[in-house]
Amino acid sequence: MATPVKLYGPTLSPAVCRVLACLLEKDVTFQLISVNMAKGENKKPGFLKIQPFGQVPAFQDENISLFESRAICRYICDKYKEKGNKGLYGTNPLAKASIDQWLEAEGQSFNPPSSILLFQLAFAPRMKIKQDEGLIKQNEEKLEKLLDVYDKRLGENQFLAGDEFSLADLSHLPNSQFLVGATELFSSRKNVGRWWGEISSRESWKKVVDMQKSP
Repeated sequence: MATPVKLYGPTLSPAVCRVLACLLEKDVTFQLISVNMAKGENKKPGFLKIQPFGQVPAFQDENISLFESRAICRYICDKYKEKGNKGLYGTNPLAKASIDQWLEAEGQSFNPPSSILLFQLAFAPRMKIKQDEGLIKQNEEKLEKLLDVYDKRLGENQFLAGDEFSLADLSHLPNSQFLVGATELFSSRKNVGRWWGEISSRESWKKVVDMQKSP
């Protein structure tokens, strides 16, 4: 029996959830190891050997250690290409290039404003931190412009990288999950709304959401 890969981090971390969704899509056996960041467990020497920046997620596959969620997802898809969803990271160079360009769009253009909105709209109230209305407005405007581009793209293709669900779509799930209930940025765009409904209803993502609800 194959040794389970190890994923370190809390399920409320969007980056950890990105890797969880990928592992579930690829049907890779894994062990999720909780890291209490409030208690500084991510700054302990043992953890820093795996993740030198003291952030999450951290990932181990036997003697291999990795960090950065998108890199981990690419690794999982390449190493376990014959398992689970075989087309998650493309099956030919052109498909991979298309997925990679939308992964870059997610990391460079979608993630920065959506992460700020995630903190301001979802986490700040829980932490009893005053919301910055100016920052919220500024990043909503950035995200609106980006989602207009997405809406056009999704009017031409079922998913971002083509007509098959891929890592490019999966990578948008964590931040979007928190934002769809707090804004109308997704539902107000026909194609984006349709796309969100399809990607968020995948069994892999529903399992991740259930894991977030567990104590």
